[in-house]
Amino acid sequence: MKRRLARELAVSSLYQLEMNEVTASEAIDMLMDELRQENEIGANPSEVGSTDEFVRELVFGVVERKQAIDGMLQQFLTGWQVDRLSRVDRQVLRVACYEMVFRDDVPPKAAINEAIELAKHFGTEESGKFVNGVLGKLLSELDELKS
Repeated sequence: MKRRLARELAVSSLYQLEMNEVTASEAIDMLMDELRQENEIGANPSEVGSTDEFVRELVFGVVERKQAIDGMLQQFLTGWQVDRLSRVDRQVLRVACYEMVFRDDVPPKAAINEAIELAKHFGTEESGKFVNGVLGKLLSELDELKS
């Protein structure tokens, strides 16, 4: 649950970062404070604190490598441009790509499954299919992307 929650918060933070003129830290802090106070998703309070570090790793990792991530994603977006994607799909794809390419502690298929669930949760049923298609193509080239 902790990592799923962290991914949800990372996508929300990246979305907020893109929508508002805030820093990555401010976006994360706002969401973490909101979660601690309102906790509408029913998270265990002990999970909220331990989740914070992973959220920051994801968000800062994506922000620091955004250009590289978008370049990689662009290779697998048939007929689409990264900046033309829905904001939700874009953030979900960025987090998943970051985990697949730049982290060694997440199995790529787990990152894809999580991304599909996040896309369905935040987007539409079609978002899940779209994210699956893009990340499936990325998975087939993963070894090359990591080198």
